[in-house]
Amino acid sequence: MSTSTTEKQHIAKDPFNPLAIAKHLGASTPRLDHLLRFLNSVRGTDKVLMFIQYWSKILIFLLHRRGGRAGVIQRIQNFAGPVSDFRILLRYYGLLPMVQYMNYIEHHAPPSAWHQTIERLQNWANVIYYPLEHIYWLGAHQVIPLSQAKTDRIGIWSCRFWASYVVLEYVRLLEQYRLLRQRETSLVKRIKAGDIQDEEDPELEMALIKKERTAMVVNTCINSGYLPLTVHWSLENSTFPDVMVGVCGGFAAIFQIYAAWRDTA
Repeated sequence: MSTSTTEKQHIAKDPFNPLAIAKHLGASTPRLDHLLRFLNSVRGTDKVLMFIQYWSKILIFLLHRRGGRAGVIQRIQNFAGPVSDFRILLRYYGLLPMVQYMNYIEHHAPPSAWHQTIERLQNWANVIYYPLEHIYWLGAHQVIPLSQAKTDRIGIWSCRFWASYVVLEYVRLLEQYRLLRQRETSLVKRIKAGDIQDEEDPELEMALIKKERTAMVVNTCINSGYLPLTVHWSLENSTFPDVMVGVCGGFAAIFQIYAAWRDTA
């Protein structure tokens, strides 16, 4: 028996051998490749951490209800705290995409003048939100000298600008839906009338419309999860329960993960 044959038999008998595991994965690993692309992106990592951050609140609530051990609950809280901090740190470059997008919408034809106005307002809301959030975090961790009262005030105002972005997003989605319906209606009429140019692909156009509609539904779900949170954090004396923060944030996290996964396909 050749050495090569002996080695193959040894690998097959040892299920913990890395080569045996690789054999089961096969030569092509598209799902693993997709997962790595997803996790290697800042957005993908952030959404996984978002899921952990918010669902830990639900887990803590359930453990409290069932009389869970205080030590276990504390360990979950000890883990969730740094996760939240790290997510804020991941947004350190948040202003740069805003500047880039400002440049984009000014140099590309907008779907409509109203759509462009909404996006301009959203960008300005974020341009103010990001520095305030960073100052809040630095003050809360005593990196810069700020009183607790001033730190809290900055945090509230940062969330108010985030809330304004979320409200404007509903307006933008409504305008996007109106324009999408116009495109779809026009395409259907032209198909029925046989008014399709040779270079046009109506099936592809309809598929693009369907894809855009799906993205709109996902964005609406994400926005609906964020809205109660932004209102809660914008109020000085909110009574919104922490478990509902987890429910709303956890709901948004599921759709955020879906969107990030889809975009890294």
